[in-house]
Amino acid sequence: MARPLRIVYPGAFYHVTSRGNEKKAIFKSNGDRSKFLEYLQSANDRYNAVIHVYCLMENHYHLLLETPSGNLPQIMRHINGAYTTYFNIKRDRNGHLFQGRYQAILVEQDVYAKELSRYIHLNPVRAGVVGSPEAYPWSSYLFYIGAQKPPAWLHRDFILGYFGENRIVAQKKYKDFVKALAGKAYESPMEAVVGATVLGSDEFISNIKEEFLVDEMPNKDVPALKVLAPRISMQEIFKSVNGIFDSDARLRRNVKMYLCRKYTPEKLLAIGKHFQVGESGVSQACRRMQQRIEQDPALKKKIAKIEERIRLSRVKT
Repeated sequence: MARPLRIVYPGAFYHVTSRGNEKKAIFKSNGDRSKFLEYLQSANDRYNAVIHVYCLMENHYHLLLETPSGNLPQIMRHINGAYTTYFNIKRDRNGHLFQGRYQAILVEQDVYAKELSRYIHLNPVRAGVVGSPEAYPWSSYLFYIGAQKPPAWLHRDFILGYFGENRIVAQKKYKDFVKALAGKAYESPMEAVVGATVLGSDEFISNIKEEFLVDEMPNKDVPALKVLAPRISMQEIFKSVNGIFDSDARLRRNVKMYLCRKYTPEKLLAIGKHFQVGESGVSQACRRMQQRIEQDPALKKKIAKIEERIRLSRVKT
């Protein structure tokens, strides 16, 4: 059987699904679901996986995630591999838990992220498990509408940003957005997926084809692991940050560390070596930096400007 095409590059955005082998349950208890969420957190901590949305069903799961480091295969080996090991040990079993390889749809985030988040959060309603999305505790929906405090590893700001700058207002609007289609028949955004691989506008799909499928067609049995965007060096990050936080050397250092982890292909060891801290020190500093950004509007605005510079530097001319 041909392996699915994999298009991997820094900053890629994916809708990922993985199903139980022979459609069997992969979650048999709430403890299983809680353990799986722990692996999402460790994927964020160790592999820089940005988890935007999730939904855990009985025999499959959905993720909407971003890969600043362009390392989707590594992230998914960690999540599915670690969870399979846990599941097998707990139940004294051997063999595969998941049905083949996971499915990863490359997504044009500005066009489809909002719709996909709704599609994922409504999955338990479509399946007839619950009557409304807020009645299902094993998705990120309750965090999106402000009904529960979100974990630090769940990144809601990107999608909620489409609904306004004020967090409370955005949460209310998002709730209305999702519930507008709850229990109703509607066209799934997945119907627009091209070649079981890409979901986006005609221009986005054309660019992907040009980068990946023209001149050098990949072997049908080998995943495409090419780089779409030029990688950013740590020196380029430092250049973007310098001059913005001159009055606070500690903050400047932590911003550099945070952005290096988010945008460069460097591993935690290499980043930590530059800043003279260990790998866990880098993870902790980045987690605290993310929390501070979310709580400080002025800092968030400065970081957004720096990130815009970084994104522009990655655009091919």
